[in-house]
Amino acid sequence: MFQIEYKGVVIRVVKGDITKIEADAIVNPANSFGFMGGGVALAIKRAGGDEIEKEAVGKAPIAIGKAVATTAGKLNAKFVIHAPTMTSPAGETDVEKVKEATIAALRCAEENRAKSVAFPGMGTGVGGLSYEAAAEAMAESIKEFSRKSKTVKEIILIGYGRELADCFVNALKD
Repeated sequence: MFQIEYKGVVIRVVKGDITKIEADAIVNPANSFGFMGGGVALAIKRAGGDEIEKEAVGKAPIAIGKAVATTAGKLNAKFVIHAPTMTSPAGETDVEKVKEATIAALRCAEENRAKSVAFPGMGTGVGGLSYEAAAEAMAESIKEFSRKSKTVKEIILIGYGRELADCFVNALKD
């Protein structure tokens, strides 16, 4: 759909389902407890298996600004990165938490030697952020991280619907 290269990192925007993406890692916009009861988290758990949530809960609490990697179960990824955008399940989030979660997920991907990482809209579901605000926050964090990335060479932004995908494209063009 859309692709740019920024500081040696390819950033792609794709419309689709994150649970069907092939990447070394996919990101779950988590809560600090690791519970995967709704939104993208539930979709990841349903497609990949309950073991993903069990491992995430076992690594909790996960502070906002931190991220942990778990098995990817049956997904087409090597692992799932759980990066909290909120403390409690179904809590609200804000732009700063989305920025922190995005950077934390990318650091975790780097620590686990992932070459490719896929992100959904962070904080756009129960977190309550608009697609535009989330896309802008994520694009800013991704560009900041890309300047010093050593391992991550491809970042895929997944818009489940056309509106979110378009917001990712617009944010990356700015």
